[in-house]
Amino acid sequence: MGPVGTPPVHEVVETVFRIESARIIAAAARIVCDVGLAEQVAQDALVAALEQWPVRGIPDQPGPWLISTARHRAVDLVRREQNYARKLAEVGRTLDEQCAPEPTDPDAIDDDLLRLIFVACHPVLSTTARIALTLKLLGGLTTGEIARATLSAEAAVAQRIVRAKRVLAARRVPFEVPTGAERAARLSSVLEVIYLIFNEGYSATAGDDLLRPALCEESLRLARVLAALLPAEPETHGLLALLSLQASRSGARVDAAGAPVLLADQDRGRWNRLLIRLGMESLLLAGTGPYSLQAAIAACHARAARFEDTDWATIAVLYERLYAVSPSPVVLLNRAVAVAQADGPRAALVLVDALADDPALRGYHLLASVRGDLLARLGRDDAARAEFVRAADLTRNRAERALLLRRADAVGDADGRGRSGGAGVR
Repeated sequence: MGPVGTPPVHEVVETVFRIESARIIAAAARIVCDVGLAEQVAQDALVAALEQWPVRGIPDQPGPWLISTARHRAVDLVRREQNYARKLAEVGRTLDEQCAPEPTDPDAIDDDLLRLIFVACHPVLSTTARIALTLKLLGGLTTGEIARATLSAEAAVAQRIVRAKRVLAARRVPFEVPTGAERAARLSSVLEVIYLIFNEGYSATAGDDLLRPALCEESLRLARVLAALLPAEPETHGLLALLSLQASRSGARVDAAGAPVLLADQDRGRWNRLLIRLGMESLLLAGTGPYSLQAAIAACHARAARFEDTDWATIAVLYERLYAVSPSPVVLLNRAVAVAQADGPRAALVLVDALADDPALRGYHLLASVRGDLLARLGRDDAARAEFVRAADLTRNRAERALLLRRADAVGDADGRGRSGGAGVR
């Protein structure tokens, strides 16, 4: 038994493993060249920690200990294979090189995690499989969370992940960052994956908490690495700008009790000015692609000293441009939120009602939430209350559900009407 207040060793092991699992899998995958085997090796490292740490004590650097253990077990696994020499030729390195220490610079280009993303985004896999596999391996998401994030059935996501691992193993996909034309062709998929990982951290689809900071931090780190690796690609800077500007608001998006705070009510003094500055600097290098346009929208919010100062007309125009390059009903819904602020709720309600039958938004809680906000601002209290309740029933995030139910209870309060800026804007 440790000192009072010290968590049990097994809790420390599980916490460290949860934080470092992607790095552990990536370190093993570079050696065994098989993401399925790499996951097994990572689990072996976890078991070793559970066996050894209670006896020998928790190492000074528990994360690197797990990574090093996984590497050595991966090497042992390769050595036991009859085709050991062929495996080494595929990897293209000596075992000593494979077991070299982790780079001290967390943003180093020679990054196993980045390699793992490019492997998971390989063209031999379908787009949906690339997204699902990378969210599983690097984001640590459950199949249910991935299904929610990608508007897919949970069983279908599970099948995609299993099939993806089999395909990568069968095709002997090299564990490397691609070069030349191949890298450019696979970049859009990598950008999408990093973006989805960030979104899951920024607004969790399930659980008790709205935020999962570790996912936001990891996606930001990967975005920085990618922008440094491909400095001539405007969309890498666009994605980095977007994630930086969005992340700058994280500290103000929940109150002391962890309850969500809508954009209109956030204390902008708590927005991270360093991340805003970094985001604006990246935006200068961005282009006109979907991530760059979303970053421009986020910059409009960042420039406004108060919610009332937001340039909603420009935001609405930017959403029109975004829809032109990346058509999506969610983009149209967000544009309707901007129109509500620029032109009033009546004009926006027409736009939202036109989306009601879109299959992609069926069961999407923010559609009902936005509609509830617009109806409340128009004084249609009973209908607004029903929409907020429906939105609460559709979300699987407890913090968000509680917020929506509070909004339902507050419908009709003069002080609250028209202050939200649209449900889901955080």
